[in-house]
Amino acid sequence: MPQVLEFKLPDLGEGLTEAEIVRWLVAVGDVVEVDQPVVEVETAKAMVEVPCPYGGVVTARFGEEGTELPVGAPLITVAVGSAPGAGTQPQPEAEPAGSGNVLVGYGTDHSRPARRKRVSRPAAAAVPVAAAAPVAAAPVAAAPAAPVAGAAPVAAAAPVRDAGPVPVISPLVRKLARDNGVDLRALHGSGPEGLILRADVEAALRAPVAAVPVAASVAAPEGATRIPLKGLRGAVAEKLSRSRREIPEATCWVDADATELMAARAAMNAVGGPKISVLALLARICTAALARYPELNSTVDLAANEIVRLPAVHLGFAAQTERGLVVPVVRDAQTRNPESLSAEFGRLTELARTGKLSPADLTGGTFTLNNYGVFGVDGSTPIINHPEAAMLGVGRIVDKPWVHEGQLAVRKVVQLSLTFDHRVCDGGTAGGFLRYVADCVESPAVLLRSL
Repeated sequence: MPQVLEFKLPDLGEGLTEAEIVRWLVAVGDVVEVDQPVVEVETAKAMVEVPCPYGGVVTARFGEEGTELPVGAPLITVAVGSAPGAGTQPQPEAEPAGSGNVLVGYGTDHSRPARRKRVSRPAAAAVPVAAAAPVAAAPVAAAPAAPVAGAAPVAAAAPVRDAGPVPVISPLVRKLARDNGVDLRALHGSGPEGLILRADVEAALRAPVAAVPVAASVAAPEGATRIPLKGLRGAVAEKLSRSRREIPEATCWVDADATELMAARAAMNAVGGPKISVLALLARICTAALARYPELNSTVDLAANEIVRLPAVHLGFAAQTERGLVVPVVRDAQTRNPESLSAEFGRLTELARTGKLSPADLTGGTFTLNNYGVFGVDGSTPIINHPEAAMLGVGRIVDKPWVHEGQLAVRKVVQLSLTFDHRVCDGGTAGGFLRYVADCVESPAVLLRSL
């Protein structure tokens, strides 16, 4: 007899707690292979095709296109071992084996065997499952109500559990609870099967003031448009707000003569081969500066009260897309030359514009390079991309009067700004980093001495 397994929306990456169904790739009754993509979802950061770790016959889909699901909510159920040609073997009754490839870069989560074992349903519940696709909105509809209606009573009235695993999937939820002293055993989750969501922990933190109606706090004039702060905009708002809350940031800046840098780039591109971008040259200067000032390639671990200096430079860069601002990450940027950096910037920028960046492309950055000069502005005081410790901002390169070799001349001038976490270093270190970057911009030969 086939075994019906439930595949739930996996944790899709850093800071993500829900995803919106964009397009179903399978229908009820279809035969799926192990690791076959079954649904395309849009997270706050990227469009992702989610592969199913089981092979068999799809018996139910949960949620219509356009529905937003929390992490841990059911996506589909699959009858394993019921279809010849499905390319699978019957799974063991106690604990079915996943493929290990739920998402590229994230893998099957082996920390949840207790929840996986509970997918076995009574025989009576398995029979109507094929007809559940249009009716499966019941678990989905419960999810949006979690942060609103169920907020205050969740923490107030929940008795403490005596034993057994706490139903939490996301390590981010556990960390949020631990950092704020919330006892997860005292919460009753509003997710499917009592799953504790981030909204439940946040509701516990808001409990003393939960009686104040949010809608009544803002009066909007007639004709005003309300836009939900969710998806990419919501993720950006949450991350930047957290950065301002936690990081005591400071900014220093300097004007630099970029004439020789632009001449060096022109000479490089004149010899043929792939074109090298200004951003790639600035990135190479950044990695050299971080080698001299490793304090700025670090993060602060609040739980351990420690500064963690990171061994590799995973360089994020701000990219504006139709969906909004995203920060793709170039891995191990310190090992790349300007040509390699330029090619990687181009590849990631194209993926960002087409909405095809994976969660792995958008997480794990250690330092960010922000070229806001493309918007025609000279300077800015950017907010640090939490949990990083610093960001280098680059304004437009524009002709300005400049004293060069004792004479007034028209030179190509750029403003550079460094926003840094004052916990990881003092102004002397930040100033030294920025001055070295400016020196390399003004005279690229300075960089050659350290290569």
